Order: sequence, then C-alpha cells, then structure tokens
Amino acid sequence: MSLTETAGESAPHIGVLPSGPRGTIADVEGVTVGHCTLDEGAVQTGVTVIRPHRGDPFVSKVPAAASVINGFGKSIGLVQVEELGVLETPIALTNTFGVAAVAQAQIRAAIQGNPKIGREWSTVNPLVFECNDGYLNDIQALAVSERHYNDACEAASVDVASGSVGAGRGMSCFDLKGGIGNASRVIDVAGRSYTVGALVLANFGRLPMLTIDGAPLGRVLAERAAKAVAASAATSATASKPEQGSIIMIVATDAPLDARQLKRLSLRAAAGLARTGSVYGHGSGDIALAFSTAYTVPHESDFVALPPVLADAHLDPLFRACADSVEQAIVDALWSATSVTGRDGHHRLSLHDTAPDLAQLLKQSS
Repeated sequence: MSLTETAGESAPHIGVLPSGPRGTIADVEGVTVGHCTLDEGAVQTGVTVIRPHRGDPFVSKVPAAASVINGFGKSIGLVQVEELGVLETPIALTNTFGVAAVAQAQIRAAIQGNPKIGREWSTVNPLVFECNDGYLNDIQALAVSERHYNDACEAASVDVASGSVGAGRGMSCFDLKGGIGNASRVIDVAGRSYTVGALVLANFGRLPMLTIDGAPLGRVLAERAAKAVAASAATSATASKPEQGSIIMIVATDAPLDARQLKRLSLRAAAGLARTGSVYGHGSGDIALAFSTAYTVPHESDFVALPPVLADAHLDPLFRACADSVEQAIVDALWSATSVTGRDGHHRLSLHDTAPDLAQLLKQSS
C-alpha cells in the first residue's frame, strides 16, 4: 500500500468507495509507474513516468484528455492531446527546467522503437508535465537529463512508491514536504466493476488552507506555530503569501470512455483538489489528465473499431471516484513524504515531523 503508517496510524480513507488492492494508480490494469530520484546536496529533484499500458504507446495509443484548471505551467504536448484525444508516449513528470530534456528523451525513445517516426510516419507528441521545485532544488543546475527519463522508464512497475521520490523529491505542499501521491477507487457501473486510479505531483497550497478529510488541520498547525515566538513572524508571512504552487493530477481508468468523456472525467479532479484547501491561485499550474486502458487506437488503420462506451448517464460514479482518488492521492503525498534539506539549506518538514501527534490532531479538528 502507498498509504504509509506512522505510529500505527494510516492516512484517513476519503469517502466510502473502496480502494483497489494496492491503493495506487497501478490498480488500473496495465498501468505501471517508475521513478528516478536525484538526491545530492542542492540537487533534489527527479523524474516520474506513468506507462499507460504494456504495449508501444505510439503504435497502440490510448484515449486521453486533459483539463487546465489554472494554466500557470510549462508542460509540453497538451495541444495535440486536446486535438486528437490520444497518448503517444508515456506520461512524464519532472521539474520546470527539466521539461525539454525529458521531452527529447521521449522523442528518442519513440524513434528507437519506431524508426518510421518523422519519415514515413508522422512525428511523435511527447507529453511532459512539470512543477517548480526551486525552493528545495537548485533548478538552475539543469540536473535532469535524458538518462534519468530512461532510468524511470526501466524502473516502471506495479509497485508504486509515494512521497519524496522521483519528480516529487523537491516538491512542497501546504508549506510542508509534498511530492508524489497515489490512490484508487473501485466502483460498480451498469453491472460491472471498474477502477479509477490517481497519481499526483503535489506542489501547492499554504499551510492555513490545508484540509484533510474535512478537518481544518492546516489552521490548527498554523495556530500552533504562531504561539511559538520564534516562528510567529515566519508564520504570519507564510499565511499572507498567495498560493503559487502547482499540481499535476493523472487519472487512469479501465472503464470504456471516449476522449470527450475523459475530458469530463479529468475536470472532476478539480473537485478533489478543492477539498484539500486549494483555490487554484493566480500563480498556480493545476492540470489534470485522464486516460482509459479499456481499448487502444492503432496508429496504422483505415478504420478504428471502438468498443461500446459507457453512456453519459452512467458517469457519475466515475466522477465521484475521480474526486475521491485525487483528494486521497494528495493526502497520500503528504502522509508519505519525508523531510528534505536542499538548496541553500532550505528545509521542508514532512507532515509527520511537523505534527508527531497527527492522529490526535485530526480527531480534535474533525
């Protein structure tokens, strides 16, 4: 399970829908995730790769769609996903200045697997999402290279780690240590069982805004910090700062949906994000992408045979599972993260190091 335990306490389960056996995005059949973590002094960053299925994503594309909740971001590939509604590469996450290197690695990997790309065939659409980890990571070092993307791809498996790993190594969330979070939910729709999984790169929010399962935990922690004379000035400054972070929310499902329906599903990630206390601030890049593994779209074919897709009237359970999974994944990122010291001695405490009595605080504030 990605939901870690501290002092015998697991993260609270969001909502009433059950999770899958792993509690990660890999509960969706065929999905794997790999991390490459860079942890050396001022360099605290990395790459995370989500592989949408076991096959070649360029030859056998999966349907997908994205929603930009707030567009303060530097991602690559969203325009073509919006136009064509398919994925052609694995999904990559990294820091803002690592996007170009990772995109080039995706292009090289696609060409190596399919030498016709850019010649007899069309070019490939790399897909890279980013958050700014510059507080903890020396982002100007441009430390992320093609090798790190390849290493993350090779590490991809159904055993998915959360917390201060991969692209999440240098990320901050609600002025605490953030990073990678995972969750899944299982639902029954039209007499069949489907899974919705989420993986987030959480790098947003201010401490007083933090809400976990409806409990205003961040306000409690901020008020506690304000009582300490040494911390009061810093806490006041933090509380007055605007929300400038970002979050990338990747949603996977095995339900048969087309790109239009996946667009609608991706938008519901914003509901889960809002529940944690985010207001999608001016300087925040909040992007959600949803894809389905229920079928693939062949690159070379005169006609595409699609399976019957769910009727729109049956989408509400999927919307609910998406919102719950994203909220749970954000909680998982905070719950799983470890404290990190990086550039210029900057330090982010984990949620557990900030509040060793976390379980008691949650009970008191709920």
